[in-house]
Formats: sequence, structure tokens, C-alpha cells
Amino acid sequence: MIDLHCHILPGVDDGASDMEESVAMARFAAAQGITAIVATPHALGGAFANPPVKIRKQVAALQRHLNFLKIPLTLHPGCEVHFCIGLARRIMAGEATFLCENRRYILVEFPFQAVPDGFLKEIHELAVNGITPVIAHPERNTTLCHDFGILQRLFAMGCIFQVNSTSITGGFGDAVMAFSHTLLETRTAHIIASDAHSRDHRPPDLARAVHIARSILGSKGEAMAMVRERPRNILAGEPLDLTEDKFPTRSR
Repeated sequence: MIDLHCHILPGVDDGASDMEESVAMARFAAAQGITAIVATPHALGGAFANPPVKIRKQVAALQRHLNFLKIPLTLHPGCEVHFCIGLARRIMAGEATFLCENRRYILVEFPFQAVPDGFLKEIHELAVNGITPVIAHPERNTTLCHDFGILQRLFAMGCIFQVNSTSITGGFGDAVMAFSHTLLETRTAHIIASDAHSRDHRPPDLARAVHIARSILGSKGEAMAMVRERPRNILAGEPLDLTEDKFPTRSR
């Protein structure tokens, strides 16, 4: 499995606090069958800047340490971009780390309580310039939970939706779990990732969420594609086939 969204780098944001925590997260991930993790510290609009040169240096250092410890895990650089003024301009200017070398995919998060004015305009600007936003954990956004029309507009722009494994397993409460299951049922969720921040509180746990997704989708292949083939295609900068997506007309 590939974990496309994980705060595993030590001491760069609100994820792993130090190298010991990073190693514990890596051991946990490898033990459950995760073979690759994209390190996605917060960047741009929030409290953490984390420019690409810093992230790549940190990823290389952690990878060397994991190799020394013989932990079978491959790290990739990335980031989780927080909405900010001039989002598209700053991303295109190279201020954020893409999920792939050809700059096709970038991980973007909404604020949890709203969809800010200008967000759709920024997303549209990215899309028309050949950049596909991967929207992180839409199930945790209050506005999106009650307005599928915004999700539909984002999908029409070419966006991909990444659901947190903890949302699927109920770690963020019943309402978020129910909405994440709706996204699965309607094939509106495209990627499952951990958004892990620690070994114990929010670990890189994909296995339980994939098991639940398999039951909801009625297909092991579909569930595994969300943590295997699709993340692999994103890392390679290749297109995804999402022709079967169906948007629900109301929330649960």
C-alpha cells in the first residue's frame, strides 16, 4: 500500500515531534503492509512554511535513517497546502512541493469550517494550468458535508478527493464517519490516506479503513485501488480513470 498523505517528518509541523516518533510511525506503517509514504507537512497558508528545498532535505535525511534501521519503507516528498491568498500563483511559482516530478498533482486542504471566498477561483486557476488538486479530507469540512454541489463543481474542474482512514474508522466521530462512507458508496472518494500525525494518537493505519471500504464497495479490487494503483499513478504523474463517480443529491 501507498500512504499519500502523512505527517511523518520530524519537527517540521504538528506531526511527528522528533526522529523517534518518525521511526515509530514508519515501523507501524511497514508492519501493516505500507511500502511507501508521501511526507506531506503543512505548507504555505498555515503556521508552517516548509518550502520544497527544506522538505526534500528532510525526506532524504529520514530515508537514510530508515535505511540504516532496515525499515522497508520508501519516502516521497510532498506537502499539504493550506488555502491562502494567491494560492494558485504561489503553487505555480514553485513555493509548494508537488506529489510528482511532472507537477501534475498537489495536495490541498480546506479549512474545516468553511469554503473561503475565492477558493474555487484558485482551484480553477490551478486546473486550467494543468495542475490537479487532490483535495485532502473533504469529509471533515462542515460546508462540504451539506453541499454536494461544491464537491461536484470541484470534480468537474478535475479535482480528486482523498478521504482519511481515521474518518472511515470513526476516529473523528459519527458524522464524519457517515459522510466518508457516503463518499465511498457513491464512488466520490478516490484515495484513502492516513493523514497520520503520530504513532499512537493518529497512526499511519490504512488496513482497517481498507477493510471497511471493501465491505462498503463490495469489491476488494476497488478498495485496494484507493491505496495502491491510484496513489501509484499520482506519484508517476499519470492520469486517473474516474469515470464511474456518482454524486449524491443530499447528505446523510
